[in-house]
Amino acid sequence: MIYQTTFLFISGPEIVLILFVMVMVFGADKLPEIARGLGKGMRTLKDATNDIKHEITKSAENHGIDTSVTNDVKKELDKVKDDLEDFTGSIKRKF
Repeated sequence: MIYQTTFLFISGPEIVLILFVMVMVFGADKLPEIARGLGKGMRTLKDATNDIKHEITKSAENHGIDTSVTNDVKKELDKVKDDLEDFTGSIKRKF
């Protein structure tokens, strides 16, 4: 199967143009520092959301709320997603 992934509907030449503009504006020596800062920010955001999820789940379990329902719903959604990908995969190959 051949899957073509799109990242925010940006093609290769557009990414090259964006990188070229970034090099012109910030300079080549500042790009690694900027990328490192963005990476740290994304990691902090991910850790914060995981902490919030953990606290909500722990609080729900302490109050006797059944959280297994969400796991069952997630499993069903994953099954539907896989079925849909199987279906659309055959359509993508034809075009």
